[in-house]
Amino acid sequence: MLGMKFLIPDHLQPETGAWWLQVMSEFELEAHHERLLTLACQAWDRGELARQVLQSDGLTFRDRFDQPKARPEVGIQRDSVIAFARLIRELDLDIGQPAERSRPPALVSNRR
Repeated sequence: MLGMKFLIPDHLQPETGAWWLQVMSEFELEAHHERLLTLACQAWDRGELARQVLQSDGLTFRDRFDQPKARPEVGIQRDSVIAFARLIRELDLDIGQPAERSRPPALVSNRR
């Protein structure tokens, strides 16, 4: 879709939005692929937010019985990483850089 303008979802972080735009520009995506890409970006952003909290507050906290417990952000980050990886796998975006073409490549599944 060379020459097409895409509207980056405004709820994405700037870096994630730039990546979303890069993927949309380089690949010919159908509407359902665009939704999967947006979900992958949301999962990435959610995981990054959780990572930032863990970096500043640590992996654990003390409960009311003074016992160490994992922060909820540990699970949020884990689940977001898994969701991101699955969505990227579903999109088959782990292929090499496309050759110079007049039109972006269509997604081709590598699953057999």
